[in-house]
Amino acid sequence: MKPIITLFKKELLLEIRQQYSFYGILLYMGATIFVLFLAIEEPEKEIWNGLFWVIQLFICINAVAKSFMQESRARMLYFYTISSPTHFIVAKLLFNCLLMLVMTAISLGLFLAFIGNPIEKLLPFTGLALLGGFSLSMVFTFLAAIAAKARQNAAIMAVLGFPLIVPQLMLLMKLSNTAFTVNQSFQWSDILLLVTLDLLVALLSIILFPFLWKD
Repeated sequence: MKPIITLFKKELLLEIRQQYSFYGILLYMGATIFVLFLAIEEPEKEIWNGLFWVIQLFICINAVAKSFMQESRARMLYFYTISSPTHFIVAKLLFNCLLMLVMTAISLGLFLAFIGNPIEKLLPFTGLALLGGFSLSMVFTFLAAIAAKARQNAAIMAVLGFPLIVPQLMLLMKLSNTAFTVNQSFQWSDILLLVTLDLLVALLSIILFPFLWKD
Protein backbone atom coordinates (compact mmCIF):
# COMPACT_ATOMS: atom_id res chain seq x y z
CA MET A 1 0.00 0.00 0.00
CA LYS A 2 2.91 2.39 0.51
CA PRO A 3 3.55 3.06 -3.24
CA ILE A 4 -0.19 3.61 -3.78
CA ILE A 5 -0.36 6.08 -0.87
CA THR A 6 2.70 7.91 -2.19
CA LEU A 7 1.21 8.24 -5.68
CA PHE A 8 -2.13 9.29 -4.17
CA LYS A 9 -0.39 12.04 -2.20
CA LYS A 10 1.31 13.14 -5.42
CA GLU A 11 -2.05 13.51 -7.14
CA LEU A 12 -3.45 15.41 -4.18
CA LEU A 13 -0.44 17.73 -4.03
CA LEU A 14 -0.66 18.48 -7.75
CA GLU A 15 -4.36 19.27 -7.43
CA ILE A 16 -3.66 21.65 -4.54
CA ARG A 17 -0.90 23.40 -6.45
CA GLN A 18 -2.95 23.64 -9.65
CA GLN A 19 -6.02 25.10 -8.02
CA TYR A 20 -7.14 26.78 -11.23
CA SER A 21 -8.29 23.38 -12.49
CA PHE A 22 -10.42 22.68 -9.40
CA TYR A 23 -11.92 26.15 -9.33
CA GLY A 24 -12.56 25.98 -13.06
CA ILE A 25 -14.68 22.87 -12.55
CA LEU A 26 -16.52 24.57 -9.67
CA LEU A 27 -17.21 27.59 -11.86
CA TYR A 28 -18.51 25.36 -14.65
CA MET A 29 -20.73 23.49 -12.20
CA GLY A 30 -22.07 26.63 -10.52
CA ALA A 31 -22.73 28.41 -13.82
CA THR A 32 -24.54 25.39 -15.28
CA ILE A 33 -26.80 24.98 -12.24
CA PHE A 34 -27.49 28.73 -12.14
CA VAL A 35 -28.53 28.69 -15.80
CA LEU A 36 -30.87 25.79 -15.02
CA PHE A 37 -32.29 27.84 -12.15
CA LEU A 38 -33.00 30.74 -14.50
CA ALA A 39 -34.55 28.46 -17.11
CA ILE A 40 -36.50 26.06 -14.85
CA GLU A 41 -37.14 27.33 -11.34
CA GLU A 42 -39.01 24.32 -9.92
CA PRO A 43 -38.95 21.35 -12.32
CA GLU A 44 -40.95 18.20 -11.80
CA LYS A 45 -39.40 15.31 -9.90
CA GLU A 46 -38.49 13.28 -12.99
CA ILE A 47 -36.94 16.30 -14.72
CA TRP A 48 -35.03 17.24 -11.55
CA ASN A 49 -33.65 13.72 -11.31
CA GLY A 50 -32.67 13.55 -14.98
CA LEU A 51 -31.00 16.97 -14.91
CA PHE A 52 -29.04 16.05 -11.80
CA TRP A 53 -27.50 12.94 -13.32
CA VAL A 54 -26.76 14.58 -16.67
CA ILE A 55 -24.93 17.36 -14.82
CA GLN A 56 -23.00 14.73 -12.85
CA LEU A 57 -21.95 13.15 -16.13
CA PHE A 58 -20.53 16.38 -17.53
CA ILE A 59 -18.88 17.26 -14.22
CA CYS A 60 -17.20 13.86 -14.17
CA ILE A 61 -15.95 14.27 -17.74
CA ASN A 62 -14.39 17.64 -16.85
CA ALA A 63 -13.03 16.57 -13.46
CA VAL A 64 -11.79 13.04 -14.08
CA ALA A 65 -10.93 12.86 -17.77
CA LYS A 66 -8.06 15.32 -17.34
CA SER A 67 -6.21 12.99 -14.97
CA PHE A 68 -4.25 11.24 -17.74
CA MET A 69 -4.42 13.99 -20.34
CA GLN A 70 -2.35 16.34 -18.19
CA GLU A 71 0.45 13.80 -17.83
CA SER A 72 3.22 14.53 -20.32
CA ARG A 73 5.14 11.74 -22.06
CA ALA A 74 8.29 12.61 -20.10
CA ARG A 75 6.44 12.44 -16.80
CA MET A 76 4.87 9.10 -17.71
CA LEU A 77 8.33 7.78 -18.57
CA TYR A 78 9.51 8.89 -15.12
CA PHE A 79 6.60 7.11 -13.44
CA TYR A 80 7.39 4.03 -15.53
CA THR A 81 10.83 3.85 -13.91
CA ILE A 82 9.71 4.30 -10.28
CA SER A 83 6.34 2.53 -9.96
CA SER A 84 4.34 -0.39 -11.22
CA PRO A 85 1.27 0.00 -13.44
CA THR A 86 -1.00 -1.53 -10.80
CA HIS A 87 0.06 0.98 -8.14
CA PHE A 88 -0.28 3.85 -10.61
CA ILE A 89 -3.80 3.02 -11.83
CA VAL A 90 -5.09 2.23 -8.32
CA ALA A 91 -3.80 5.59 -7.06
CA LYS A 92 -5.49 7.32 -10.02
CA LEU A 93 -8.77 5.51 -9.34
CA LEU A 94 -8.71 6.39 -5.63
CA PHE A 95 -7.90 10.05 -6.21
CA ASN A 96 -10.49 10.51 -8.95
CA CYS A 97 -13.11 8.81 -6.80
CA LEU A 98 -12.33 11.19 -3.94
CA LEU A 99 -12.45 14.19 -6.29
CA MET A 100 -15.78 13.11 -7.76
CA LEU A 101 -17.28 12.49 -4.31
CA VAL A 102 -16.44 16.08 -3.37
CA MET A 103 -17.87 17.40 -6.64
CA THR A 104 -21.04 15.34 -6.22
CA ALA A 105 -21.60 16.62 -2.69
CA ILE A 106 -21.12 20.24 -3.81
CA SER A 107 -23.37 19.87 -6.86
CA LEU A 108 -26.11 18.24 -4.78
CA GLY A 109 -25.96 21.16 -2.34
CA LEU A 110 -26.21 23.66 -5.22
CA PHE A 111 -29.11 21.74 -6.76
CA LEU A 112 -31.01 21.80 -3.48
CA ALA A 113 -30.28 25.51 -3.00
CA PHE A 114 -31.17 26.71 -6.51
CA ILE A 115 -33.45 24.13 -8.15
CA GLY A 116 -35.47 23.17 -5.07
CA ASN A 117 -35.82 20.03 -3.02
CA PRO A 118 -38.47 17.58 -4.30
CA ILE A 119 -36.67 14.65 -2.63
CA GLU A 120 -38.70 12.78 -0.01
CA LYS A 121 -35.78 10.61 1.18
CA LEU A 122 -32.84 12.99 1.25
CA LEU A 123 -30.36 10.82 3.17
CA PRO A 124 -30.75 7.71 0.93
CA PHE A 125 -30.59 9.92 -2.18
CA THR A 126 -27.38 11.53 -0.91
CA GLY A 127 -25.82 8.10 -0.41
CA LEU A 128 -26.94 7.03 -3.87
CA ALA A 129 -25.59 10.27 -5.40
CA LEU A 130 -22.19 9.63 -3.83
CA LEU A 131 -22.25 6.03 -5.04
CA GLY A 132 -23.16 7.27 -8.51
CA GLY A 133 -20.31 9.79 -8.50
CA PHE A 134 -17.97 7.00 -7.45
CA SER A 135 -19.23 4.80 -10.30
CA LEU A 136 -18.89 7.52 -12.93
CA SER A 137 -15.35 8.33 -11.81
CA MET A 138 -14.30 4.67 -12.07
CA VAL A 139 -15.55 4.38 -15.65
CA PHE A 140 -14.08 7.66 -16.88
CA THR A 141 -10.72 7.08 -15.21
CA PHE A 142 -10.45 3.83 -17.15
CA LEU A 143 -11.55 5.55 -20.38
CA ALA A 144 -9.16 8.45 -19.82
CA ALA A 145 -6.25 6.02 -19.54
CA ILE A 146 -7.15 4.48 -22.91
CA ALA A 147 -7.84 7.82 -24.59
CA ALA A 148 -4.55 9.34 -23.43
CA LYS A 149 -2.61 6.54 -25.13
CA ALA A 150 -4.67 6.68 -28.30
CA ARG A 151 -3.80 10.37 -28.90
CA GLN A 152 -7.43 11.02 -29.88
CA ASN A 153 -8.75 11.98 -26.48
CA ALA A 154 -12.15 13.50 -27.26
CA ALA A 155 -13.11 11.01 -29.97
CA ILE A 156 -12.10 7.93 -27.98
CA MET A 157 -13.84 9.17 -24.84
CA ALA A 158 -17.07 9.71 -26.78
CA VAL A 159 -16.96 6.42 -28.69
CA LEU A 160 -16.04 4.24 -25.71
CA GLY A 161 -17.90 6.19 -23.06
CA PHE A 162 -21.39 6.23 -24.57
CA PRO A 163 -22.16 2.46 -24.54
CA LEU A 164 -20.56 2.06 -21.11
CA ILE A 165 -22.09 5.01 -19.31
CA VAL A 166 -25.68 4.99 -20.65
CA PRO A 167 -26.72 1.72 -18.90
CA GLN A 168 -25.09 2.97 -15.71
CA LEU A 169 -26.94 6.30 -15.88
CA MET A 170 -30.24 4.53 -16.54
CA LEU A 171 -29.67 2.31 -13.52
CA LEU A 172 -28.80 5.32 -11.34
CA MET A 173 -31.90 7.24 -12.44
CA LYS A 174 -34.07 4.19 -11.83
CA LEU A 175 -32.68 3.80 -8.32
CA SER A 176 -32.88 7.50 -7.47
CA ASN A 177 -36.52 7.75 -8.63
CA THR A 178 -37.52 5.82 -5.52
CA ALA A 179 -36.16 8.66 -3.33
CA PHE A 180 -38.83 11.03 -4.67
CA THR A 181 -41.77 9.03 -3.32
CA VAL A 182 -42.46 7.83 0.20
CA ASN A 183 -44.10 4.52 -0.72
CA GLN A 184 -41.36 3.05 -2.93
CA SER A 185 -38.26 1.41 -1.48
CA PHE A 186 -34.80 0.94 -2.92
CA GLN A 187 -34.10 -2.26 -4.84
CA TRP A 188 -31.02 -3.69 -3.18
CA SER A 189 -30.46 -5.99 -6.14
CA ASP A 190 -29.95 -2.92 -8.36
CA ILE A 191 -27.57 -1.37 -5.85
CA LEU A 192 -25.64 -4.65 -5.72
CA LEU A 193 -25.52 -4.65 -9.53
CA LEU A 194 -24.11 -1.12 -9.52
CA VAL A 195 -21.43 -2.06 -6.97
CA THR A 196 -20.59 -5.16 -9.01
CA LEU A 197 -20.14 -3.01 -12.12
CA ASP A 198 -17.76 -0.75 -10.18
CA LEU A 199 -15.70 -3.73 -9.04
CA LEU A 200 -15.64 -5.06 -12.60
CA VAL A 201 -14.36 -1.72 -13.95
CA ALA A 202 -11.68 -1.61 -11.26
CA LEU A 203 -10.63 -5.17 -12.07
CA LEU A 204 -10.50 -4.44 -15.79
CA SER A 205 -8.42 -1.33 -15.12
CA ILE A 206 -5.89 -3.30 -13.08
CA ILE A 207 -5.70 -6.09 -15.69
CA LEU A 208 -5.59 -3.99 -18.87
CA PHE A 209 -3.64 -0.91 -17.81
CA PRO A 210 -0.26 -2.72 -17.71
CA PHE A 211 -0.60 -3.28 -21.47
CA LEU A 212 -1.10 0.47 -21.98
CA TRP A 213 1.73 1.13 -19.53
CA LYS A 214 4.24 -0.64 -21.80
CA ASP A 215 3.39 1.56 -24.78
